[in-house]
Amino acid sequence: MTDRKIPNDWHSGCIPENVLLGDGAYVETSYSFHLFRSRKDTAVVLGESSSTYIGCMFDMGPEAVLHVGTFTLLNGLWLICDQRVSIGTHCLLSWNVVIMDNFRAAEDVAARRRMLEAYAATRNRQLFAPVNPRPVVIGNNVWIGFDCCILPGVHIGEGSIIGARSVVNEDIPAYCIAAGNPARVVRALRQQENSSG
Repeated sequence: MTDRKIPNDWHSGCIPENVLLGDGAYVETSYSFHLFRSRKDTAVVLGESSSTYIGCMFDMGPEAVLHVGTFTLLNGLWLICDQRVSIGTHCLLSWNVVIMDNFRAAEDVAARRRMLEAYAATRNRQLFAPVNPRPVVIGNNVWIGFDCCILPGVHIGEGSIIGARSVVNEDIPAYCIAAGNPARVVRALRQQENSSG
């Protein structure tokens, strides 16, 4: 894949030059990079034998960096990143998970209204206005259920499970199950031997 084109890809694009693929890393379609704008020398690292499947979208701003560990599976993840998102090794992210390191809109109602009015007056309606990005860190061996939303600044500890359709707005400790909106710890998990790495 020296020309960065994926064999038999239905999309005509290619993998950007600043995306580093580890040995055995799998990207199903270059369409995942349709909203990719990072200018970093190494913007994305997909670790050895990691996988990104159809439905994944890397919506990354000019200063964004994503690191995905080895043997991690991203199945339909939508990533909104303007600073940094780190996903550990041996993680499983189910379909329709959203991870965002910033909201791209002001919290203040008046400021948000002015922003929307300014966008409506332009031909380019692409919403891109990083507002106070905060890195997201997902530890090793984490399982995130379908339709979850991981909000800016969240750290999810190693070995934890996030229940389907949860909204995670605060840090989740290692080795627990968290669920709900907002997500709360519902059960502790016993750490297994050889669970790290």
